[in-house]
Amino acid sequence: MTDRLNSWVSSANSAETEFPLNNLPYGVFSSVDRSCHCGVAIGDQILDVTTVADAFDIPANVFASGAWNDFMELGPKTWESFRAALMDRLAEGTDARLELEPHLVAQAEVQLHMPFTVTEFTDFYSGRHHATNVGTMFRGAGNALPPNWLHIPIGYNGRASSIVVSGTDVQRPMGQLKGPNDVLPYFGPSARFDFELELGAIVGTPSNGPISVDQADANIFGYVLLNDWSARDIQAWEYQPLGPFQAKATATTISPWIVTTAALAPFRVHAPERKFELLDHIKDSGPMLFDIALEVDLTTATGKQATISRTNYREMYYSSAQQLAHHTSCGCPMRTGDLLGSGTISGPDKGSHGSMLELSWGGKEPLSLGHGIFRSFIEDGDTISMRGHAIGSGYLIGFGHCAGTILSAQALGFARGIHKGKSRFHLD
Repeated sequence: MTDRLNSWVSSANSAETEFPLNNLPYGVFSSVDRSCHCGVAIGDQILDVTTVADAFDIPANVFASGAWNDFMELGPKTWESFRAALMDRLAEGTDARLELEPHLVAQAEVQLHMPFTVTEFTDFYSGRHHATNVGTMFRGAGNALPPNWLHIPIGYNGRASSIVVSGTDVQRPMGQLKGPNDVLPYFGPSARFDFELELGAIVGTPSNGPISVDQADANIFGYVLLNDWSARDIQAWEYQPLGPFQAKATATTISPWIVTTAALAPFRVHAPERKFELLDHIKDSGPMLFDIALEVDLTTATGKQATISRTNYREMYYSSAQQLAHHTSCGCPMRTGDLLGSGTISGPDKGSHGSMLELSWGGKEPLSLGHGIFRSFIEDGDTISMRGHAIGSGYLIGFGHCAGTILSAQALGFARGIHKGKSRFHLD
């Protein structure tokens, strides 16, 4: 484990900052006198790399789009040389301070935006504790995991168009729901709206055919925190036989900073012990998970806040590299800007579960937030905020918050005939 590296940006030398010199995550910001610019977080500042690209031998037009996609397309050698130059010129004692300091902007004075343009989104189901919990609820402990789960990273193709950056409000979805006594469906607001704590991997290098796990690992540019908002009641009615659809299409929230694979390298860990040896195309080739401590807070509309989950990314059964390698195994092309959701990150204990579905055990065991407040699922006005930190020697590697507030549902014009009785919307 490396020690903290010191910078001439003094706020980057605090043991509490998420953005020391060891991190240097990539984001996009705007302020009163700036349109969307690409920036690098350092302490409580942002280095505006759009205005200082030439100092790093990067063509200015690479950052002109206000997203990191064009930079990603330059490839791993450029990623490596750019990061090395940043670390060198932001390091304590460097002569570059006079050149770069005028290009620093305080994080507190800017608005953060989507850090990259998402081309495609695939979400996986790769947390064994989560899959076991959900399977136990619906099929019983003896049949919790389907036969393929321990052999293959299960996933589905999601909606890139509904991915939003942290701080974006999320409207409770309307949808078709199963009626009382399994008779006829009705159309109404989801009453079992949920979060899912995940890590998102960003494909930087495109591929046009099958790639190995090691190549997949090299093709991943970096990671973001990811909240896969899920309408459990809509999902329960629609998921057979083809799986999630509208239940997962409302929104997916990501954190504003891309933490590079290089920054997380000191925190690599091996996958948990496997029951079966994996097939060659996704076989473990080394430590490809990361030791990232994760937390989820719920804040009510009245300001009451509670930390409702603490877990770690090292609990996952399949790494992002294995998911990506499997995704390409049929010949599926992958493009720069593709996003892969890890699947819900849950630990073995109730306090480490990564969704309300698990924390309240399907609504049967409401979760206490203190102050006499309980939750089975997310209510209007609630804010879900996720944090993640790899913890080094005297420093943290952080992602910034991944947060969203739930707004009440907005009924569609054609839904005038929906039933408004409480029995249709109560939490079982």
